[in-house]
Amino acid sequence: MSNTNAILRSTALPLSGPYPTLDPFLFCVYHNDDYPADESGGKMETTFPGNGSDFDPYAPYRMYHGDKVPGFPQHPHRGFETVTATTAGLIDHADSVGNAGRYGEGDLQWMTAGKGIVHGEMFPLVHSEKENTLRLFQIWLNLPKRSKMVKPSFAMFWSENIHTWRSVDGLSEVTVWAGDYFDVKTNDKSKENVPPPDSWAANPENDVAILHIKIQPGGKLIIPKANQSGVNRSMYLLEGHFNKVTVDGKTINKTVCLELDATKEVPIEVSESSVTNESDSSTTDFLLLQGKPINEPVVQHGPFVMNTRSEIQEAFMDYSRTQFGGWPWERDDMVFEQDKGRFALVDRVEIRPPDYGNDGQEKDEKKGDEL
Repeated sequence: MSNTNAILRSTALPLSGPYPTLDPFLFCVYHNDDYPADESGGKMETTFPGNGSDFDPYAPYRMYHGDKVPGFPQHPHRGFETVTATTAGLIDHADSVGNAGRYGEGDLQWMTAGKGIVHGEMFPLVHSEKENTLRLFQIWLNLPKRSKMVKPSFAMFWSENIHTWRSVDGLSEVTVWAGDYFDVKTNDKSKENVPPPDSWAANPENDVAILHIKIQPGGKLIIPKANQSGVNRSMYLLEGHFNKVTVDGKTINKTVCLELDATKEVPIEVSESSVTNESDSSTTDFLLLQGKPINEPVVQHGPFVMNTRSEIQEAFMDYSRTQFGGWPWERDDMVFEQDKGRFALVDRVEIRPPDYGNDGQEKDEKKGDEL
């Protein structure tokens, strides 16, 4: 039994809805949807329309705020950042700045809302020959007062450039979506994944990390202590909680949020004789979020996060007056052609993943194609 006492607090995760978070994070939710194959003749729509607010945790999939295409049609944000980290499935993004994209299957999108942006996140049924499985994390990272009214920005981290550490025995792996951990500096490709310039994560002193941890039965690893002092650290056990999991020597048998002492290493082990059934995963999945706290007042109302109530009122008035630049797309639930593939449109330049085409004619993802 470990005597490090790295676990400060354990909180059961809700069946649906956002997870508890610590400063500098505001919000975290895990989307786990098994959408059917497209039967709409290429429209990428579900057979039955949504009701405008479908978050049923017992259903195989949810429509969320979508009507015929599941997802979140255009809506505004101000004062923080959204980080959308995917493990399966595809997402269509469009925003009021004119940026857009289709990404997923391990890609990560990082958007700074700043002074105000309107965006949509739709989950089109791209595949007609198989189910459209979707797995993603939606994470909100706060901005300090000095950065809440910056110009909106957008970054795409292609999965091909995201560093994944694997143990020698192949039983444990860590995907480093953000942060200087698990040998990320040794991966030259990951150097292209830079948070937007005004992000709290852009300063290494803030020690922001977003890690996806997967451990097979018989696997183990040690989460290193934080690189900086004064760091808040939370770890979420998401799937595989029946797999005889121990964290810091303590058995964890339910989905939980663990608040951790970031000054201490945290050993994790999954028993080789893990017990699973048809509803459980043989892989144990964790998400780790950490960073130095911003330590400023947080006032949130719906899609706006500021420091005072008067700033929230100003945000609503500004959106009512300007629509944060307006919506330049032909539909509120904007989706792209079924065969479009993964892409990002940033500042009118279309960018493709490094291996786009798989025909030896890879796109130059820095130069892109002028539109």
